[in-house]
Amino acid sequence: MKNNFIEIQSKEDLIKPFQNGEKKPSDFKIGTEHEKFVFHIDTLKPVPFLGESGIENLLLALKKYGWESILEDGNTIGLSRDKSLGGGTITLEPAGQLELSGAPLTNIHETFNELDEHRSQISKEGSNLGLGFLGAGLTPDWSFDEMPIMPKSRYQIMKNYMPKKGNLGLDMMFRSTTIQVNLDYSSESDMIKKFKVSLALQPIATALFANSPFLDGNLTGYNSFRSHIWTDTDPDRTGMLPFVFDGEMSYEKYVDYALKVPMYFIYRDGNYLDVSGSSFEDFLNGDLDELPNEKPNIIDWENHLTTIFPEVRLKSFLEMRGADGGSFESVCALSSFWVGLLYDSESLDSSFDLIKDFNIKQLQELRIEVAKNGLHSIIGGIEIQEIAKKVLMLSREGLRNRNILNENGDSEEIFLDPLQKILSSGKSSSDDLIQKFSNNWNKNLVNMYKEYTF
Repeated sequence: MKNNFIEIQSKEDLIKPFQNGEKKPSDFKIGTEHEKFVFHIDTLKPVPFLGESGIENLLLALKKYGWESILEDGNTIGLSRDKSLGGGTITLEPAGQLELSGAPLTNIHETFNELDEHRSQISKEGSNLGLGFLGAGLTPDWSFDEMPIMPKSRYQIMKNYMPKKGNLGLDMMFRSTTIQVNLDYSSESDMIKKFKVSLALQPIATALFANSPFLDGNLTGYNSFRSHIWTDTDPDRTGMLPFVFDGEMSYEKYVDYALKVPMYFIYRDGNYLDVSGSSFEDFLNGDLDELPNEKPNIIDWENHLTTIFPEVRLKSFLEMRGADGGSFESVCALSSFWVGLLYDSESLDSSFDLIKDFNIKQLQELRIEVAKNGLHSIIGGIEIQEIAKKVLMLSREGLRNRNILNENGDSEEIFLDPLQKILSSGKSSSDDLIQKFSNNWNKNLVNMYKEYTF
């Protein structure tokens, strides 16, 4: 750990964290992350950090299950758990969205058990405090002014910077949630292949997991308004990364990209220093006004990498970022979807063949189109729903080849059943929500807090 605080000396030092992520396929793990909104059951309103029924007291109540406080300025702003007790962390997004970052696990059956335990814990402690949890990609009817802000210094820095770069960045921070899965690679070439496949197919995941048609109590005209928000957040650090598809992708190319992404902050002596907009290259040269003549260390670099938000992010693993927040079932479905595609060599090869002729212009158009029309999107005469069916079949074959069974003899394929149901009906969760809002709920979103509880 000490070596992480040694000054970066060369580009090789910047590449090293990616190389250190390489694992033998037999050691590949699955890290699943998901967020949900916390609300007061009696008022259906968001929950502040402080107060008898506040977010901090929810975190403190969860400590009885072996979680330990993560502190900032004396506040419990997250929880962590020893590996012997299951591992993982529970953290807070800017407006108190509760996130479970799961431990690195071997299969989706373990992911299900981890999520089931988490849901049981938060449901019990939340109920004691009068709190519920909503599985949706956006706050359906909370105004921006109603949203609290958690006492994490980095969020205040981001809040101040976001409006300088896009019109919807604050909505991303305070009114959205997502599901993500982190997956491993064995080499640079394996990373490149998985990066290309997952980035090209990220719009398919957006369409399948669309679950955010509302904002401010009304329909937005989008299946995934959360995905649309990302198109107007900050062009410096978001999007489809054209360089990934140019034939020369490498760890070094990603480093070159990340060096150009402006920084948000530097962490020193327990404090976040606002350096928003400054170049990491300037930092490398010792030219930051905030830290004159000081150069970054690997921890600074790794922190910077967490502030980059493309549809797929490279760290010491690949992070899939294209899905809306949603139900308990959708969390396992997302992880199984990508594991089936990327962790079986046959499915990965077939997926690569499927996307190899896609060009970046098509993919950028597709990203915009699926945010609006979801599975009903048609690009260049190609129906997205038909591509999604092919991709789901490849994922299913990959999971079948893995042949990892639970105690009932079920393979990981069972976790794809919600996606099969979506494609059989041709209706995503957003399509169902739009129909209910227009026909069943009389345009009243109160029922959403009952039917879409996590």
